[in-house]
Amino acid sequence: MLGRATTRVLQADTFKQMNRDRLFQGSQLNRLLGKNFSAQEHVILKEMWRSPRGLPGRAAARGVHRVWKTWLCKTCSQNASQPSSQSTPNVRTQAEKERRRREKAKAILNNQHNVEDKGMKWSDKEKIAYTASTPAGQKKDTTLPFPPSYSPAYVESSWYEWWEKEAIFTPETHDKLPGAVNRCFSMCIPPPNVTGSLHLGHALTVAVQDALVRRRRMQGYKVLWVPGCDHAGIATQTVVERRLFRERGKRRQDLSREDFLQEVWKWKNDKGDEIYHQLRKLGASLDWSRACFTMDPSFSSAVTEAFVRLCDSGLIYRSERLVNWSCALESAVSDIEVDCKQLTGRTLLSVPGYQRKVEFGTMVTFAYPLEGEDGELLVSTTRPETMLGDVAIAVHPDDPRYQAFHGKHCRHPFTGRLLPIVMDTLVDMDLGTGAVKVTPAHDHTDFLLSQRHSLPRLTVIGGDGTMTPPYGQWLKGVKRFDAREQVIDALLEKKMFRGKKDHAMSLPICSRSGDVIEPLLKKQWFVRCEQMAQKALKSVDEGQLEIIPNFYTKTWKIWLSNISDWCISRQLWWGHQIPAYQVIVPGSANTEEERWVWGRSEAEAKERAAVKYGAAADSIKLIQDPDVLDTWFSSALFPFAMLGWPQQTSDLRQFYPNTILETGSDLLFFWVARMVMLGTELTGQLPFKQVLLHSLVRDKHGRKMSKSLGNVIDPLDVISGISLESLQQKVREGNLDPREIVVAMEAQRTDFPRGIPECGTDALRFALCSYKAQGEDISLSVSQVLSCRHFCNKMWQTVRFTLNVLEQKEAELEPLEETFPLSGVDRWLCSSLYSTLLQVERDFEIYELHLVTAALHSFWLHSLCDVYLECIKPVLSQQGGGAVASGQRERQVARSVLYHCVSVSLALLSPFMPFLTEELWQRLRPFSGQGGDEGGASLCLQPYPQSAQLAHWHFPQEEADFPLVQEVVRVARSLRAQCGMTKEKPDMWAVCSPSQAQTLLCFGPAVQTLGRISTLHIRCPEIAGGEISFPSAPPPPKGSAVGVVDHSCQLHLKVQGSLNVSKLDHELSQRREKLLSKLEQSLSRTRVPNYSEKVPEKVRLQNENKISALEQELKNIEEQLSALDQAKTTKRK
Repeated sequence: MLGRATTRVLQADTFKQMNRDRLFQGSQLNRLLGKNFSAQEHVILKEMWRSPRGLPGRAAARGVHRVWKTWLCKTCSQNASQPSSQSTPNVRTQAEKERRRREKAKAILNNQHNVEDKGMKWSDKEKIAYTASTPAGQKKDTTLPFPPSYSPAYVESSWYEWWEKEAIFTPETHDKLPGAVNRCFSMCIPPPNVTGSLHLGHALTVAVQDALVRRRRMQGYKVLWVPGCDHAGIATQTVVERRLFRERGKRRQDLSREDFLQEVWKWKNDKGDEIYHQLRKLGASLDWSRACFTMDPSFSSAVTEAFVRLCDSGLIYRSERLVNWSCALESAVSDIEVDCKQLTGRTLLSVPGYQRKVEFGTMVTFAYPLEGEDGELLVSTTRPETMLGDVAIAVHPDDPRYQAFHGKHCRHPFTGRLLPIVMDTLVDMDLGTGAVKVTPAHDHTDFLLSQRHSLPRLTVIGGDGTMTPPYGQWLKGVKRFDAREQVIDALLEKKMFRGKKDHAMSLPICSRSGDVIEPLLKKQWFVRCEQMAQKALKSVDEGQLEIIPNFYTKTWKIWLSNISDWCISRQLWWGHQIPAYQVIVPGSANTEEERWVWGRSEAEAKERAAVKYGAAADSIKLIQDPDVLDTWFSSALFPFAMLGWPQQTSDLRQFYPNTILETGSDLLFFWVARMVMLGTELTGQLPFKQVLLHSLVRDKHGRKMSKSLGNVIDPLDVISGISLESLQQKVREGNLDPREIVVAMEAQRTDFPRGIPECGTDALRFALCSYKAQGEDISLSVSQVLSCRHFCNKMWQTVRFTLNVLEQKEAELEPLEETFPLSGVDRWLCSSLYSTLLQVERDFEIYELHLVTAALHSFWLHSLCDVYLECIKPVLSQQGGGAVASGQRERQVARSVLYHCVSVSLALLSPFMPFLTEELWQRLRPFSGQGGDEGGASLCLQPYPQSAQLAHWHFPQEEADFPLVQEVVRVARSLRAQCGMTKEKPDMWAVCSPSQAQTLLCFGPAVQTLGRISTLHIRCPEIAGGEISFPSAPPPPKGSAVGVVDHSCQLHLKVQGSLNVSKLDHELSQRREKLLSKLEQSLSRTRVPNYSEKVPEKVRLQNENKISALEQELKNIEEQLSALDQAKTTKRK
């Protein structure tokens, strides 16, 4: 019987390899969660399911942790615009993500993405330097001649230093605001790591936050936006340790803790201000007088206070649990600092501390002999070195293959330990052999089994990654992966080795050290999270806290409903040393039990110890815990610690809770949830009222921007420009895998063959805010930023034109409230600005900044530049004439309308483009008629425009009529081009309905100017039983070129000279055939099965718009061909 069982085990082993990474089905998941576990077991089980990182060994093999990860994946990837019941979850396992990553890398290397990017065609622009002698902090001289073209370097010079010196960004300026209101707006910047530098993802955060902050400041709010930097415990210590070894050949352990910390502070003071420099270059209007570093004395006091209060309330406790351990750092690390590397099979990897590469991605099978009888039980593992810590073998109680093994034992071949065969429903009998080895001190699942069956926990790997002696003297001091080979050799020697196979697995890697994560049993400090998580859930359910976009609420609920206790101990020197002290009482009988107290100081801790243990304070000895607190613990205090908590400061009273938190969606759990939990617990209030989440920034190939991929772009390189050679030098200097270097450099050659052009801060900020940040990830293209730089130049030239107009000084400009437009195009432009302002107000309030920027861009470019400036040039150039008074009045109104539209638009754009708008506004300011510096001399402090101010500019009829004018101009231009009349200004007849005729009469000068028409004749066909209120023009001349505007409006262009009808007919026919082919291609894409379900809504909408445009153009061509046929017939007659 035993032989048959063994055979079945060996046969099942192949099945085990095939199914190792399969996910539990929903019914199995529910069955597992429905078991009767104890409260403590539930905590561990939740932690196991919650963990978003791969675990080595059998935990990964069973796929338990993957179930939770996939569950979150399903939740987060659903389309927010559809009900969840209709959504198709975008489930990606780690293996799928790795496969896609490889495919993208292959596509880059094969140059498959080398599609010509028209937006990246650029030529070097003349760089104009600001050469005036302006001391730092002094206002820029805007009386200098206006440069001929936009130059970012010229525009951005000197302004920020002046803003900062004038304390424009501090809340104390509130009293100087002309439109001050009794409301506060506060926000903190997500504190970046002091070791790093900002990339475009950070730049997105800054651009969005600064737009919100600057608008509120201009609206008269008392605004506080606090800058900060995180001490980044692991990252900073690692950087300094490497530097210490490189420069002096010393390790951290060669120095005392105090000496090493001095080295860290020295590095921080020398190198730690790079991020602040980048923030200033990005134009962030932060209050630098309140800059906050998480290791500042005041902030450190807040951290200590928080720890003591949480300990006093029982929310922090000390316990022995499994943690993610980096042997290279000799410290526990958080989940966010663990990356998963997907292996498809046997793979050799470099591991810190090993001269040669280490083998991973294999499964070793060996036998455990049964005790007291012949036979053996086969088990498989990816980590044979841990078998020295095996304490049992687990099988499912209902598994028929192992019914005969109930109550029996196996004998450990090396330690001689008896291993009980335990029955547990946690074992999935359908996976593998159904028998698993239990190593509680090195595996999360096995730790749970040890609790259920009272099994010992034997640690066989130390914190330094070497084998510990108690359970294998022959391996004492041997590195864990060297021990792996020695264990296999020993199994071969004892004839218990049964084979090794390739095995696809997920390998957890420490992102800070590159080391393979080792689950180790350690005594650490933990935060009880369940009670605080329930409060955080309730705050969202009851509407006290709003998460934007709303679909992240589901993720919030899932995470917090399944939260585990939080390990906050880190075995580092750099950071906030835990204010807990081990108590040693002389003469105490129990020396094995750990005794701990905590306090705001050692003196307070000693007093607490004296009371707690009934001893004299002088006789007690305290030893402070050498560990430091997790960096996320101090970061979670940022919204209130930055304001001086626990002291009841003026800032805390005014600006807490913060108004809003804006950050990346990837920090929802690691930072946002912890801020909500600790903020509510420690202050009694939520730390903020709203959470605004933006998506991740990806490169144009769809890859997440990551230092490990070498595709991170420094925003300063986009602002100032950089050559391809310099970009590639940065990749070579990075600590990248050689394969990633090849991919990264090829991507750079493809994307930036000539480097990145100088785009400027304003263009970068405007481009970042132009993406829809709520929802889909952002695939940022530098060509979009370059396009925004062109827009900056358009703004520059518009103001240049405006200044030329204003300098004529025919009459004083009328105030905004007294400016009433006269002509139809004046009224249309003013009303367009009013409608734009309404949209800006509406979309700003719901944080849809991409709609705000789109509205402002469209108004300036298409309404102001493309239409209005062209229309008023003839008006402004009129001199004298018969109607001198009327012409002068028309020019005066046009000048006022132009000035106010440009000024209001600059104010509206100021939150997005602070440098350019300040420069241009200061140039216009002398014409405003304002005396002195009332309300501040900066646009930053001017009142933000309100729609109520422009209510007298609302002309809905002109707005409704103008699309007809634009279509008539488009068709007229098309006719002129078709007829080869590019320089002539022919007469044109518009044959249309009476209502259309009224519109064209109102906008006649605009049609003539924009369509380059000499005279516009308007003819209305006779209407039976009715009369028209204007003289109708005679019929158009024969032989005119005909264009169709719509079913009731045709344009007839008088051809000067002979029209080549045959040539025009041939060109239109050719164009029709091309359009028909394109239309059929587009329609064929919509005929695929399940088109509406398979194709994303965004793509479907693009297809529909394309089809509609093609159909409309075909219709126009058909009508033009029909008109040409009529012309041919008439000519023959």
